Amino acid sequence: MKELIETIVKPLVDHPEEVSIIETTDERNITYLLSVNREDIGKIIGKQGRVIKAIRTVVYAAGTSHNKRIHLEINE
Repeated sequence: MKELIETIVKPLVDHPEEVSIIETTDERNITYLLSVNREDIGKIIGKQGRVIKAIRTVVYAAGTSHNKRIHLEINE
């Protein structure tokens, strides 16, 4: 799943080398914490949050095979 997120996010940012994803898991949830350069946060969020909503939709759809809830958060 981390590779999927990186594949989606890296072409959108100006500093793809600074994209990092931290995965935390508990019994019910998998949380991915996305970190990007400060200049790129606006590009990831998009106007009215449309870009991050689209990324989350793809990630959630790809994660339906897991029996856990998936969360994608942006580290500011």
